[in-house]
Amino acid sequence: MAIALGIGAAAAAVIWSRLRPYGMPWDLTAVCILPAAGTIASTVLHLAEVFSATTHRCTAPGCSFRIRTTGTDAAERRRWQEAAAAHPDHRLPRSV
Repeated sequence: MAIALGIGAAAAAVIWSRLRPYGMPWDLTAVCILPAAGTIASTVLHLAEVFSATTHRCTAPGCSFRIRTTGTDAAERRRWQEAAAAHPDHRLPRSV
């Protein structure tokens, strides 16, 4: 989380340095900087979550069921993998 906030703060500093020569009022500058910094920090946190998660999918052909887990040990990952393979509700794509 600290890394994401640091990246967001760095982006805010870059945006501020680019807007400073135009002599914008501080409140207008803050309105430009804060949402951008928050969005960048949120995106970094989301990407970290996506890359650290493990996704288990159903093994049936055409089934779209999946389970996403984070922070699990090997035994728990195996249990979720088995649960995904043996779930009772197979979601097959509809034919058009």
